[in-house]
Amino acid sequence: MEEKTILLVEDNPDDVALTLRALKKNNISNDVVIARDGAEALDCLFGTGACEGRGAGTLPVLVLLDLKLPRISGIEVLQRLRSDERTKLVPVVILTTSKEEQDLIDGYRFGANSYIRKPVDFSSFIEAVRQLGLYWLVLNEAPPSGGQAAL
Repeated sequence: MEEKTILLVEDNPDDVALTLRALKKNNISNDVVIARDGAEALDCLFGTGACEGRGAGTLPVLVLLDLKLPRISGIEVLQRLRSDERTKLVPVVILTTSKEEQDLIDGYRFGANSYIRKPVDFSSFIEAVRQLGLYWLVLNEAPPSGGQAAL
C-alpha cells in the first residue's frame, strides 16, 4: 500500500461497489485496497500472505472496517490492529449495517475511532462518505509514518 491509501475491509461485493462509487462521486481519489475478509485485512496490514514483502511505512491512512466478515471478524481485526505497535495508531472507522448495540460497544471498547451505520439510501450513503472523507482525509491530523507508532 502506498501513502494515503484507504483499506476497505468488506465482504459484500455490492457494498464494495457502492463504497467505491460514493468515494469517486465525492472526488476522493485515494487508492483503495480491498480486503474481502478479516484474514486478508490482517495480511494487508502486517505484510503477510498475499501482501508478504510489503515495505515499512506502507500502512493505510484509514481503514474502513465492516464487522460481519468471514474467517476473522471485524472486531478481531480491530483487536489485533490495536495490540500491535506498528498499527495501533492507524485510524479505523467501522462502516457497517449492524444495528446491534453490542457491536457498537465492542467497536469503541477495542479502539475504533468512529462507528458509522451504513445508510440504506444511496444519496444518504454518498453524503456520509463525503463527510467521512472530508474529516478523515482532509481535516484530521494523522499520526506520523502513516499511523505507525514510534518504537
